[in-house]
Formats: sequence, C-alpha cells, structure tokens
Amino acid sequence: MPTVISADFDRPLGPVRAMHAVGQPPFPHMSPDYLHYLTEAHIPYSRLHDVGGLFGGYMYVDIPNIFRDFSANEYDPASYDFGFTDALLKALDEHGVKPVYRLGVTIENFFEIKAYRIFPPADYGKWARICEHIVRHYNEGWADGFHFGIVYWEIWNEPEDGPGSGMWRGTDMEFFRLYEVASKHLKECFGDAVKIGGYGSCGLDGAFQDPAAFGLPEIPPRGETYRYYFVQYAEKFFRYIRERNCPLDFYSWHCYINTDGNPNWHCRSVEDAALLARVVDHLLNKYGYANAERHLNEWNNAWELKHRGTAYAAAQAAAMMLTMQNTDTDLMCYYDARIGASCFGGMFNPMNYTPLPVYYAFKAFGELYALGTQVFCESGNPAVYALAAKGKNGERALMIANTGEDTEITLEGAAFDRADAVDENHQLTPAETPTVIKKNQILLFR
Repeated sequence: MPTVISADFDRPLGPVRAMHAVGQPPFPHMSPDYLHYLTEAHIPYSRLHDVGGLFGGYMYVDIPNIFRDFSANEYDPASYDFGFTDALLKALDEHGVKPVYRLGVTIENFFEIKAYRIFPPADYGKWARICEHIVRHYNEGWADGFHFGIVYWEIWNEPEDGPGSGMWRGTDMEFFRLYEVASKHLKECFGDAVKIGGYGSCGLDGAFQDPAAFGLPEIPPRGETYRYYFVQYAEKFFRYIRERNCPLDFYSWHCYINTDGNPNWHCRSVEDAALLARVVDHLLNKYGYANAERHLNEWNNAWELKHRGTAYAAAQAAAMMLTMQNTDTDLMCYYDARIGASCFGGMFNPMNYTPLPVYYAFKAFGELYALGTQVFCESGNPAVYALAAKGKNGERALMIANTGEDTEITLEGAAFDRADAVDENHQLTPAETPTVIKKNQILLFR
C-alpha cells in the first residue's frame, strides 16, 4: 500500500517557526568562511552556549571571558574584553543570523579534577550589572559597541544536575536567587526590548515516571528514575519565580533522544519529545507563565558517533523538526552546528569542513521557513513525517521524511514541478524516483 500524503494549501495553520535554529555556529579558528551555510539554509538563530573557545581557550561569550576580573569596576569599559565575542557576533550579523545569547559559562566537563567558573557569583547584583553592560554593548553601542538588536538573553544553562553537574556548583536556591536578581534587573533596564529567560533545563523526561502529574496520557514508566529530580527542580523553580514575580519571557529546555531502542534511555522517539513539549505547556500554564515562549534549545536525536554523516541522522533530525512544528514550541536549537571534534556536531565533517546530510535536512526545512505559512498536511504512515508550506506569492513546498521502510507515496491536494532528495547520496539534489521515498530519506517537493 502506498503512503498517502494529503495537503490543502488553502488551509493555513500559522507561521512556520524556527525549528531549524542551531547551537554553536560553524566558526572554526575565527573563520567566518562557513557561516554562509547558515544563511543558505535560512537558519535564523544560533544559540551561543559552549562557545567559550577551543581546548579551554576562554575567549568568547561567557561572562568571565568578557569580564575577567570580578573585582573590577563593572561601569568602566576598560574592565571588559569584548574582542573575540565582537568578532563572532559581527560575523553572525553579517550573515543574517541572530544570537540567542547565553549569559553564563561553558560547561566544565572535568570539574571532578577542578572546577573553575561554575560557582555562584560572589555578588549577584554585580553579576546582573555586568550582564546589563554586555547587553548595552551589543544593543546600544556602549563601549564602542553595536546596535545588533539581540532579543533573546538566556540566564545560565543546566544548573540542576546537582553533584554531577559541570554547570553549577551551588544549591538550587542559590541559582533561583541569581535568576531573580538578574532577570528583574535586565527587565528594569531594557523592558520589552529584550526577552529574558532560562534556565536551559537538562530535560523534563522524568515526567515519564509520573505522567498524570504532568498532564500526559498514561504511558509505561521508563528510563533512569533519577531524572525525575529534573521535573521536581522545574516545579521548584516555577514556584520560586511566581512567588517573587520574576519575569520569564521564554523557558528553555533540552532533549537528547536515543532512537536505537535502548530500553534504559528516557526519551526514545520524536513522539516522546512532543509529549515533553506538553509537559512544558503544563508547567507554564500551572504557574502563570502561559504566554512565555517555549524554547527547546538543545536537542539531538542521532548524537552517537556511529550516526555522524548518515542518512539515518538526517531523517531523524527532519522527523524531529516536522513533529515539533506541530507542538507549541516556538524555537529549537540543534546541538550543534560546530565544526570540530564532537559527536554532537552532526552538521559538518570535522576533517574537511563540508556539510553532512543533517545539514541538508535543515536546509530543506529552511525552504518551508522561508515561505512562511504552514498549511494543512497529514501523512497516512506513522513512519513518514510531512509538512507543507506556502509563500505570499503562491509558492508551495512539501517536505517528507521517512524513518521506516521504503514506501511508494501518493500526493493528494497539490502538484509539484521538482523533487529533491537528502540522503547519503543526495545533497538536496534531484530525486531519481520521487514516487518512492526510501528508508532514511528526505524528499522536498517544490
């Protein structure tokens, strides 16, 4: 039986949102030569976390990289070292990519030997004022700065991992207090010109241990039970900021999926990720932040090194983007788009810096994003994911990703002039048999 894909281009559903933003940008060795790939894929945002510098370089973005002596005068431009971060942000701006600027530090993966920068600041108010002047430098021209209009400013990242954390060596309450002081100060300084949020949750898949408590349908408990602490932490965070009337323009969370059938893994499919988006909705509604944006700003569902450069990784990434577009998620940042030695850097070959199939999955989604408006589309096969979009002048596109077996496809509701494929042999290039979608293949009809 063929797989039927039905689309109705006269039935708009809303905007195609930035499900294809990325984490670390491809900026190796201070070279902007690879940022054009983001432009060409219509990638609108790059989250700046873990960009401190290669091999402990301590150069970019992080608060202690910019403000190197915490005893210095935070009102004095001479106290700040903007050099490397200026170069990065200028290059992003020239390529039309907006930062999601993480106010905090890069993860310290070897904190067990010695931790350096992941302790609570000695003075929360001063830390907030340092953040203020970083915002002023990049948005208001302070200290020979710029007027980039950066909107998203995220306070910290993954503070809740307790004794095993390479991100925060303080208590829960110490982080909550930091968020309170910094968020209130920045909103007082800049109002609606910026959006303040956090905290880059390690993940909410602990909700699978008690699904009814988090607004989920009844499902069998799964995964490591310790991760239940993360949703308990989220509830404590929301109670704290609600009681103290703290601003939260966006809530950020993370989701790393294992799609290899590991029975001990907590999140096993893109459908699980969509359930966790409902947990985010539940928490925001419960605690009075229903209008906050939802940012899934770290995710990867084929992060094991064996999947790098495969059609499998591309199809899984595409399935994630197509699925999450149909949740209330506002922004997703894939972790990540770096060019370097990491199993998480799934978009570029670290040896020759050329794009891998995952990049072309993002480029295909970027075509829908550029058109702007999602229209009704559904697939008759649960392993085949589909999304359709139209532009202001009647342009049409349909993206399909197959994570199952080879299948014939029948398109209902539209005809197209061109079909391009993404797999290990196609780089968004013409498909030989557009009436069949192969296993781990992506098709883009235009």
